[in-house]
Amino acid sequence: MILIYPPVVKPSEPPPGIAKLLGACNAHGIRCRLVDANIEGILSLLACSNKVPSDTWGIRAVKNVSKNLAALKRLDAYRKIDQYTRAVKDINRVLEMAGADRGVSLSLANYQNKGLSPVKSADLIRAAEEPENNPFYPYFSARLGTLLEEEQTFLVGFSLNYLSQALCTFAMIGFLKQRYPGIRIVIGGGLVTSWMRRPGWNNPFLGLVDLCVAGPGEGPLLALAGAAGESTPHCLPDYGTLPMKDYLSPGVILPYNSSVGCYWNRCAFCPERAEQNPYVRVPKEAVMSDLSMLVERIKPSLIHIVDNAISPALMGAFALNPPGAPWYGFSRITEDLADLDFCLALKESGCLMLKVGLESGDQGVIDAMEKGIDLDIASRALKNLKKAGIGTYVYLLFGTPAETAAEALKTLHFTARHADVIDFLNVAVFNLPAHGAEAMTLETSPFYEGDLSLYRAFIHPKGWNRRQVRIFLDREFKRNPSISAIIRKDPPVFTSNHAPFFLNSF
Repeated sequence: MILIYPPVVKPSEPPPGIAKLLGACNAHGIRCRLVDANIEGILSLLACSNKVPSDTWGIRAVKNVSKNLAALKRLDAYRKIDQYTRAVKDINRVLEMAGADRGVSLSLANYQNKGLSPVKSADLIRAAEEPENNPFYPYFSARLGTLLEEEQTFLVGFSLNYLSQALCTFAMIGFLKQRYPGIRIVIGGGLVTSWMRRPGWNNPFLGLVDLCVAGPGEGPLLALAGAAGESTPHCLPDYGTLPMKDYLSPGVILPYNSSVGCYWNRCAFCPERAEQNPYVRVPKEAVMSDLSMLVERIKPSLIHIVDNAISPALMGAFALNPPGAPWYGFSRITEDLADLDFCLALKESGCLMLKVGLESGDQGVIDAMEKGIDLDIASRALKNLKKAGIGTYVYLLFGTPAETAAEALKTLHFTARHADVIDFLNVAVFNLPAHGAEAMTLETSPFYEGDLSLYRAFIHPKGWNRRQVRIFLDREFKRNPSISAIIRKDPPVFTSNHAPFFLNSF
């Protein structure tokens, strides 16, 4: 079988999902090939840009493609945010020109078609019917054609995790169905799981997609390959066939998934809770064994723990037995992080940065969201992480049903008071999951027009609507001098994926 990771996603590191699936196939003696069509497709477009720009920026961007790609693989470019930003924007400019003739807005992190929506099944089917209209068509038609001739495979699977991948995924599926009608097509991944968890799901892609998989895909894929009935224990991920040195980062990043779902799983309005995704973790002994072998084999510059939230038990295990390379990931704010000795031990284990979901600087809003966070503990945790030399990437969420302008102002004040212990900020406006229990208590309307939309617009119960939230963020929150200084440090496009490289401790 062939497993494909389609465009477009930030090309900073290899995809962990298909590496896990390859590990399972290896354990059962099933031949499998991995294709990261995301990094391959992006590099192909950049290498084959034949459009002659008419503007000075475009001319410069095309001329310096190789130079800018090389810069993103050198750490010295991350020491000067202006140099880094210019390289990223110039690369984006070349991609933008590559998609413009086909009505596509294309960048290193996004794909939008002016005439097709990824939340409309009819538009996805149309993308499959007209694959030659996709800007990646010259790349994937040649690449997949060669692969199919080499492998003589019966099955091709796509790992579809983000909306930015949906239209390209279906263009590739359409090409395969036209050229190789006997091939079985399977789609899985985070976005497919979200679709399938919707009430009343019924596969709208019959005739194109033979199987949709929700949640972990090891069992269904092994069954399709004839290993039905066999157990699917945890297997070592295999990144060996992926182009590890092509990703746009200064050194190899090793993504590793120690769990699916969230161990907390109580936050109101959380998609994991709305979709009723179970929490399944890899035993920490197996995690430590995996990382030891992968670090020895891959020799990464950085480990990215891609869990929804790293469990305190695993962080404790890292503190006692470091994984062998610098690491970062997402963590809940717990009492452990309010313990300076624990933070110092994490630093000694190689922890460079933690992403933390604070969401609000008002305790009432936090409690209404059932975050399980105490602001006093959060304050101590941020200060201790700074003392220990661990960077923080703090996530804030505005416009939740419990918030008003008064609570948003408290978040501004909390953030400003802690500006000296926050390295990076992600500032977002709340989206309401379409099928969560909380949506039933609000007056809602379509957020996007489309049968696959995952969110609903809503009338805020306290009148704090999206327009007011955005005005507050633009005119007050982001203009606070202490906060604006943090926001200016955020790496454009790659954001948290590249943030650890901007820390002095890297």
